[in-house]
Amino acid sequence: MKIAVLPGDGIGPEIMAQAVRVIKALESDGSKFEMEEGPVGGAGYDAAGDPLPAGTLDICRKADAVLFGAVGGPQYDTLPRAKRPEQGLLKLRKELGLFANLRPAVLYPELAEASALRPEVVAGLDIMILRELTGDIYFGQPRGRRQTDSGEREGFDTMKYAESEIRRIARVGFEIALKRGRKLCSVDKANVLDTSILWREVVSEVAKEYPQVTLTHMYVDNAAMQLVRAPKQFDVIVTGNMFGDILSDQLAGLVGGLGMAPGANIGPDAAIFEAVHGSAPDIAGKGIANPLALLLAVGLMLEHIDQPDLANRLRTAIDQVLRKDGVRTPDLDGKASTSDFTQSIIRRLGQLETGRAVRA
Repeated sequence: MKIAVLPGDGIGPEIMAQAVRVIKALESDGSKFEMEEGPVGGAGYDAAGDPLPAGTLDICRKADAVLFGAVGGPQYDTLPRAKRPEQGLLKLRKELGLFANLRPAVLYPELAEASALRPEVVAGLDIMILRELTGDIYFGQPRGRRQTDSGEREGFDTMKYAESEIRRIARVGFEIALKRGRKLCSVDKANVLDTSILWREVVSEVAKEYPQVTLTHMYVDNAAMQLVRAPKQFDVIVTGNMFGDILSDQLAGLVGGLGMAPGANIGPDAAIFEAVHGSAPDIAGKGIANPLALLLAVGLMLEHIDQPDLANRLRTAIDQVLRKDGVRTPDLDGKASTSDFTQSIIRRLGQLETGRAVRA
């Protein structure tokens, strides 16, 4: 299996180093992974004057999966928009045709106190948010800034979705729901937006292909409220680019913060797995970054490349480190360093037999 490794900036290289350690530890059962590293984001700009250098893109095209750290830093804030670090990830998604963003939110019982909500509200929380990645207001044209006839500055963006884009992401949502609790909630703003009216119509049409799944619809403002009022009512949520961007980060606060939030970006022939938090330049180099988001993303990656036993083994090791060993990084009110936390996981991996990944 070929894995493209893109550490990025800030704490990206620190957490990526831990992910690589864990992947190598998982090779002990005979599985082999070929990893090739490439610069991206600010590191890409420093190396080649581009946040996604041609060489890095080539590495990603040849890989079975891409593992992505984090990008950004204050030293790049004055660069032209096209050269900013975050453009590296956006361009990579576009070049690889990635249209579906999966953001699982699972609350480990031992981290219930780290949730923004009361433990009894979030206990047992397990939600998947599916966000469309290639359309919506982020990519619609026309967009820009202009000066009105009165001399006032004005900014404008276009929210737009094609039927085929909605149908494609809806099918992914229904397929995921079939493997989980068979409930899909489609989030839109159909009481105000024409784009959302079309979204709701197309999702409802696709639902006829999946009679085993119960489909509901919810306005995005109500969905935001329900996620903090009664989040366990949801199983799988499918929504557009902008709404998904907002709701997925809100949901991360329910399971302990972005340090616990992995993400997967999926397309027909490629996939990126990432820690969705930022590059955290304020703690870069201090050895205290929480690697869990990226390690959980490794689990998603292993499932994607048909290694479910390894994925389960990794998740069991993480569970045992949190629950039995009580090891935490500072953001989770612990004292373990980034490296020590990972070492605890590697030790637990060594104690587990492959395929014996029942949550203990």
